[in-house]
Amino acid sequence: MAFSQPASRQEPQRKPRRFVFVLMRGFTLLSFASALETLRLANRISASQLFDWCIVGEGGGTARCAAGTAFELDGDLPDLSRDDTVLLCGGVDVAAATTRRLLNWLRRETRKGATMGGLCTASWALAEAGLLDGRRATIHWENHDGFEEEFPAVALTKSVFVIDGNRLSTAGGTSSIDLMLKLLADEHGEDLANAVADQLIYSTIRTDRDMQRLSTPTRIGVRHPKLGAVIKKMEAALEEPISPAVLAGEVGMSTRQLERLFRRYLDRSPKRYYMELRLSKARNLLMQTDMSVINVALACGFASPSHFSKCYRAHYQTTPYRERGSQSARD
Repeated sequence: MAFSQPASRQEPQRKPRRFVFVLMRGFTLLSFASALETLRLANRISASQLFDWCIVGEGGGTARCAAGTAFELDGDLPDLSRDDTVLLCGGVDVAAATTRRLLNWLRRETRKGATMGGLCTASWALAEAGLLDGRRATIHWENHDGFEEEFPAVALTKSVFVIDGNRLSTAGGTSSIDLMLKLLADEHGEDLANAVADQLIYSTIRTDRDMQRLSTPTRIGVRHPKLGAVIKKMEAALEEPISPAVLAGEVGMSTRQLERLFRRYLDRSPKRYYMELRLSKARNLLMQTDMSVINVALACGFASPSHFSKCYRAHYQTTPYRERGSQSARD
């Protein structure tokens, strides 16, 4: 299918915009492929070379994604021009994949004026390089807690993608499509962006105002409004937990009613559910940051390391210290 603008709106021929995909170790294939396919289809549908790209990585050779497949690279980390757009492709263990050489390259090329973007977890590397200080950004929800603790100078959001000047970031998965369609629409019009979305069988184009996770009722499979409201309050107050009595009062019910609601829909008490939320955040911080176990405990609302360790072991059958040690061994 060919796509062309009306004669009165035809753009003058211009140099294709170049995207430089940087594949980090363990990158997420879906995020990378979604971005690349959007560009390919834009060229095909418009019957013109609107975009070109290269695929690079440290040392050249090959890069292996999280699924284990190896990709042949076009070369090592290149010298850029100010017109280039870098899309760093991250995935599992992004902190370990963020090397000193990569950070130095990012800082050097940024000084030339290139646009820098991070797909999936790669905004972690951009933040580590200091390129997101004072900027808005997003990252995959699973890395949100660790990122927030490590990079307080970044205005982290839960959006599916963020464009802040010449800094781009996505939350992972198919959010790469949303980002690329937005860039495409801004440069070449919404008609072309919609035509590309149709080719991708992508029926709902999200904006930077859309959140990356399902709503609380959808995620837990329960649509009781008061239960959903209580869980949102719990998720927003993990560092300083709120008592079940206060939570119940804030949504207009008794503590006993709240207990019955949790037992009926979630088969656990409010206290147990709240504890699981806090322990889940703690595990993310242990796996994704270098925070001390004591600081992780405090960040998740535990008054003492011993109480934290006891609760953690009861839930995960290992201690926080061993969890941290096993992560180091995997790295």
